[in-house]
Amino acid sequence: MIDLCAGTLFASAALCGAAPAKAAENGGYDARFAAFPHYEGDDLGLTITPQGAARFRLWSPEAAQVKLRLYKNGRGGEPLRTIDMRRAENGTWTAEINPAPMGQYYTFQVLHDGKWLDETPGVWAKAVGVNGGRAAIIDFAGTDPEGWKDDKGPKIDNITDAVLYEMHHRDFSIHPSSGIANKGKFLALTEEGTVTPLGDKTGIDHLKELGVTHVHILPSYDFNSVDETQLPSNGYNWGYDPQNYNAPEGSYSTNPNDPAVRVNEMKRMVKALHDAGIGVVMDVVYNHTAQNDDSNFSLTAPGYYYRHRADGSYSDASGCGNETASDRPQVADYIVNSVKYWAKEYHIDGFRFDLMAIHDTETMNRVARELKEINPSIFVYGEGWTAGDSPLPAERRALKENVAKMDGIAVFSDDIRDAVKGHYSDAADRGFATGKPGNEETVKIGIVGATAHPQVDYSKGNNSKFPYAASPAMVVNYVSCHDDLTLTDKLAKSMAGSTPEERQRAARLAQTIVFTSQGTPFMFAGEEVFRDKKGVHNSYKSPDSVNAIDWTLKHANAEQFAYYKELIALRKAHPAFRMTDAAEVARHLRFEKVKGDNLIAYQLLDNANGDDWKSIFLAFNGAASGQSVKLPKGEWLVVAYDGKLSHEGLTSAPGLDGVVSAEGEPVVIKGGRTIEVPATSAFIAARLR
Repeated sequence: MIDLCAGTLFASAALCGAAPAKAAENGGYDARFAAFPHYEGDDLGLTITPQGAARFRLWSPEAAQVKLRLYKNGRGGEPLRTIDMRRAENGTWTAEINPAPMGQYYTFQVLHDGKWLDETPGVWAKAVGVNGGRAAIIDFAGTDPEGWKDDKGPKIDNITDAVLYEMHHRDFSIHPSSGIANKGKFLALTEEGTVTPLGDKTGIDHLKELGVTHVHILPSYDFNSVDETQLPSNGYNWGYDPQNYNAPEGSYSTNPNDPAVRVNEMKRMVKALHDAGIGVVMDVVYNHTAQNDDSNFSLTAPGYYYRHRADGSYSDASGCGNETASDRPQVADYIVNSVKYWAKEYHIDGFRFDLMAIHDTETMNRVARELKEINPSIFVYGEGWTAGDSPLPAERRALKENVAKMDGIAVFSDDIRDAVKGHYSDAADRGFATGKPGNEETVKIGIVGATAHPQVDYSKGNNSKFPYAASPAMVVNYVSCHDDLTLTDKLAKSMAGSTPEERQRAARLAQTIVFTSQGTPFMFAGEEVFRDKKGVHNSYKSPDSVNAIDWTLKHANAEQFAYYKELIALRKAHPAFRMTDAAEVARHLRFEKVKGDNLIAYQLLDNANGDDWKSIFLAFNGAASGQSVKLPKGEWLVVAYDGKLSHEGLTSAPGLDGVVSAEGEPVVIKGGRTIEVPATSAFIAARLR
């Protein structure tokens, strides 16, 4: 989602933080819906009983009648049967068919306020026909790939151990240079041995080579915008327009007409990634629906699932026409049970919540707590902002500034993002890594993971004015994602007159700051090969010609890829970059005194977080010329210098004085003196003892 409020939590409280006046006066909806019965069972939608019967249950408290219709096909044709459902407990309606009509499709139709609403697959459809208008009755056990019962994602102790790689299915595989057969499909990530015409690895082999721990896939549930009957037209969308939250998107399957195929192929993708040691994070968008009155929510319990303004119109904190009401019991249950379903049925390892601040902190705490009971390695993070105002009081919102109220939840750091590369909303604006002075203190906020630190003055922060994270595990650091300009495009627009080599140096510096900061690093797919999107700011429905990753760039920008690979290896090898306790960060991270703008230096001291390296010295120079820092006494292994990096130590560092190691050995230099950090680069050195 476009994060309209990112970076404005304090500057524009009227838009993003403050609760509106008379929020309770919303046409009487709150009082009306508070009286609705709450159904807490886990059998909403369709359940196949042990005896083989199909049991249907729909929650629709205000319905006067409900009909269940059965169809032969996923679209078109007359109903095979129409069954009157029976009113049951706590606002539900039930029907049972024995034996279950496997292979058929079904819809519900609700009589509400004297009017028959349109047919709907309900809100709990887990298998759907083409374009998702009808739910399907399938054998889920038959969709499991071989070895599925033993399938598990990577075990991690903390989210800070993850390296997140955000990708869109089509972007990643659709380009002719990908060498992938199942382009734009779930199965693209099951293909091994794929290469570019020049022999560089692509697909899942590329991910293994790069070293990321988790792939964050953009929305993969059934969304509204792509016509699954017209796939040759190559319709494109990010998928932030939810239709059926609990069924996979058909356009990513090889046969959208067969409900079981999309389920099986998504599971095969997850298993292939797990077999490669890579976890799967699913991007979820429970904050709004693609449609308003015609959504599945509205066609089952009109009005209940949404917040409203005083005049009865839809509140719109999402900027997409509506916002869901997570603070209502049945909606909270829906969100919690939906993510639990994906974790259990599809073995998903983590969830990224779009516009998470539309949800309340209580619901998000339930999400994290109940997911951890399924899988201790699972994690949750999201956007700690909204795209507009909401009736939900600011103190209850899952805002960035409220993250300390949420145990096991992390938020994106717009602090480090905007300070390092320049503000997301102004293409020409530069940041620390591109020579703009004045962002040093905000970069430091990112370096300490937005925790309290005696050397960080939050009053000088651009976006945040207090340490909002109780632990660095509550922060995800990044400089770009699917939203806004790619880092490549941002640098091209902000560094007018620069060369590609200069922009690549800036990208390396920017990502070095991200990957060595406390918190969890996050990167956008293809930036390791310096991909762009032709300067398009919001490419959510742009064609493949804009969004596809051109994998020939991996050869053209081989040094860039090598740098990212080493940067990831450095972080994974050294727990000093992955502290989880704010007090430990304050104790082990010490900023050094420096002179000059666009210059930061600090040490990670005393074998921080059990690291093998006694101390790690880091200096970041975002200026257009070299700047000096004082390296403490001792002998230091040089890890990064002048745009080069090796996690085991550089074997060559031309221009660096004070080298005491033998030629061909890792470069070791004497400390206790001043060294120059070249323009737009990072210097990293390790004291081994």
